[in-house]
Amino acid sequence: MLTSIRPDRDAVALAVSGLLGGLLLWLLGLHTQGGHPFPAPWVTLVPLTTMAGAELLRRNAPRAALTIGVLALVADQFTRGSLATALMFTDVMYAAVLYGTPAAARRLPVATLLITVASTIGFLAWFRKPEALLIGLVIGLVSFVPALTGVSVRSHRAAAESARLAAAQTARLAEMDRTQAVIAERARMARELHDMVANHLSAVAIHSTAALSIDDPETSRNALKVIRENSVEGLAEMRRLIGLLREGGQDDAPAAAPTLAALDTLIEQTNTNGASGGLVCSLEDTRDPGADPLPTPVELAAYRIVQESLTNALKHAAPGPVVVRLGQAGELLTVEVTSAFGSRAGPTAPGSEAGLVGMRERVALLGGTFGAGAEPDGDGVKIWRVRAELPVREREMRE
Repeated sequence: MLTSIRPDRDAVALAVSGLLGGLLLWLLGLHTQGGHPFPAPWVTLVPLTTMAGAELLRRNAPRAALTIGVLALVADQFTRGSLATALMFTDVMYAAVLYGTPAAARRLPVATLLITVASTIGFLAWFRKPEALLIGLVIGLVSFVPALTGVSVRSHRAAAESARLAAAQTARLAEMDRTQAVIAERARMARELHDMVANHLSAVAIHSTAALSIDDPETSRNALKVIRENSVEGLAEMRRLIGLLREGGQDDAPAAAPTLAALDTLIEQTNTNGASGGLVCSLEDTRDPGADPLPTPVELAAYRIVQESLTNALKHAAPGPVVVRLGQAGELLTVEVTSAFGSRAGPTAPGSEAGLVGMRERVALLGGTFGAGAEPDGDGVKIWRVRAELPVREREMRE
């Protein structure tokens, strides 16, 4: 409690300065009035000292300081008066508005204005002389003007604090946006890297395992051929991705995104890689050849979904057909890939389910629907089906 009301350095400086100034005026015999009930010079020091004590409380206890200041100012009117007492009161009034409660900051200017007006009218009615206006002017200078100044300074400080908080909030939001953008970009890069390279590395893993496990020169030669082809193509994909990511990439860097027109090449590659596992891949495209071109994000997402589905089939599918179906009904592009579900003999590649996560993310970003799982087909045989529905209009994608 004692620590909370300890005066700060400014308050001590003002109190000491006011007290010393008042003592100097008192020693010089300079007073503001005369002919009052207590004309003895020493009595003037009582309200002067009391007002200096109120100055010590100006910031930590502004309400108490104002109460003491008002009593000291009123008492000063019954003495010969001191200019220092009146000046210190103006600072106490200013501090009461600046450091007081919001309610006090609203009420004190109004109250001092009413007191100034009422005092002016009262003195005019009492003295019936124009000089009475000077008394009202002094009262306004001592009470209303400091209160009004305190309101102005308080408003400017509140505005500055609001601006500082707004700037801090804007900085936090900008940092959050930057962080989210970085996270989204990293996720996009992870999807692209996985989709571009996983297919080739899966083929390399499967055929290298076959070359090591089967002691047949012809099988090893074919496996090494597939391994080399996929290694070269995977390296080219990596170089393409690095060229896209490098800031200010070279003009001749391949930057075109893959399209559905390249699915024939992808399916042919899958047939080559999956021949040893008994996979036969085919494409069924029922879209209207004269339809409008698909937006680039939709076409890229559809291609990557097919690519990842074929990679999963290469790693996990049982021997049998792998069918890629494309269709468009109205404003929805349908992508579906089915393969035989079950175990198979021979080498396989491990999975991390990152591909399914990436496909879901791609579809979600476009506002579509995605599903993947095992289900029975018409013949009672289980198949693995991946199905995505993508809106083809940019407005719907943003919504």
